[in-house]
Amino acid sequence: MRSPAVRSALVVLLTAVGLFASGALLVDYTTESPVFCAEGGGCDALKQTAFAHPLGVPLPFFGLLGFMLLAVLAITRGRRVRQVNLLVAGFAGVVGLGLLVTQVALGHLCPYCVAVDTVSVLLGAAALHRHRREWDAAPSFGPAALMFVVFGGAIAAPVGLAYFHKEPIPRVIAEELAATPKGKVTIVDFVDFECPFCREMQSRLGPALAADSGHFRVLRKMMPLTRIHPHALAAAKAACCGEALGKGDAMADALFETKIEDLTPEGCEHLAVQLGLPLDAYRACLDSPETEARLARDRQEFLQAAAKGDGLPLMWVGEQKLMGARDDATIARVLGEAIARAGS
Repeated sequence: MRSPAVRSALVVLLTAVGLFASGALLVDYTTESPVFCAEGGGCDALKQTAFAHPLGVPLPFFGLLGFMLLAVLAITRGRRVRQVNLLVAGFAGVVGLGLLVTQVALGHLCPYCVAVDTVSVLLGAAALHRHRREWDAAPSFGPAALMFVVFGGAIAAPVGLAYFHKEPIPRVIAEELAATPKGKVTIVDFVDFECPFCREMQSRLGPALAADSGHFRVLRKMMPLTRIHPHALAAAKAACCGEALGKGDAMADALFETKIEDLTPEGCEHLAVQLGLPLDAYRACLDSPETEARLARDRQEFLQAAAKGDGLPLMWVGEQKLMGARDDATIARVLGEAIARAGS
C-alpha cells in the first residue's frame, strides 16, 4: 500500500467509479424513463427534491465535472497540483458527506448517489494523504495513457448503455397502440383521481392536449389506490360511467378539478348532474356488473403494464413511457415528438 503506483491505482479506480455513477445519474435525470435506477425507488424520490437541480442544473452534471477534474489531477504531478487536488477533493468530500446525511434524513437512499458520495469522501481522504506524504502518479506516459482510457471508458459506458437500452412495450400497451388511427397519437393513462401527483400531472397535461386535441386519442385506465385514497373508487366508477354515457373527457376533467374531499359518491353524482348525464342511467351504471368488470380489467392491465417499482402517475404517449409528474417543458417536448413521429 506504500507504493505510489498502488495508491494511484486505487485513486484511479475510485475516480472511475465516480465518473460512471455520475454519468449514469445524469442519464436518468435527462431521460423520461430511467435506465439505471429502479422506477419509483430512492433515485426517483430524490429527483423530486430541491437538492436535485441546484441553479436549475441536474446535480449529477456537477458531479461529472468534478470527477473529470479529479481525474486530470490524479495523473498530474507537482506540489501545486497536490494542493489543488486537496482543495477540490476536500470540497467534494464535504459535499458528499453532507449529501449522504441528507439521504438518510430524507429516508431515501439512491444506490448511485450513495456510490458517488462515498467515492467523494474517500477521494477527499486520499487527497489529504497525498498532500501530506507528497506522492504522485508514476511519471511514465504508459500509466497516464492507461488512466485516460479507464476514465474515458467510465464516462462513455453509461452513455453507450443508455443508447442501446430500449425498454420493451408491455403487450397491453402495444395492443392499444396498434389500434391507433393514422396520424393520431394514443395516450394510455393509468389514473387515480385522488392521487395528488396524478392531479398535478393532469393540470399540466390537460392544457397541452387541449391546444392540439385533434392529434390525440386518450385512453384512461382506472387504477384507484383504495388502500390510501378513500375517495378513489367512487371517482373511478364515476369516470367509467361518464365514459359509458358519452361524457368521458368532461367527467375526467371535472373529477380532477374537484376538491379531493368532494370526491364522494354524492359529490360525483353532483358532477354527473352538472354535465347533463341522465341520472337514472348514471346510477344504474355505478352498480352494473359491467362497471365492476371494467375496473377489474383496468387493474389487471396496470399490473401487466407496470414494471417493478412503477406507481402513479403512469402513462404512455405513443411508445414513450412517462412515470411520475413531469414539468411543462418535458410534456410539451414529448407530445411534440409523438406528433412528429405520427405524421412521418
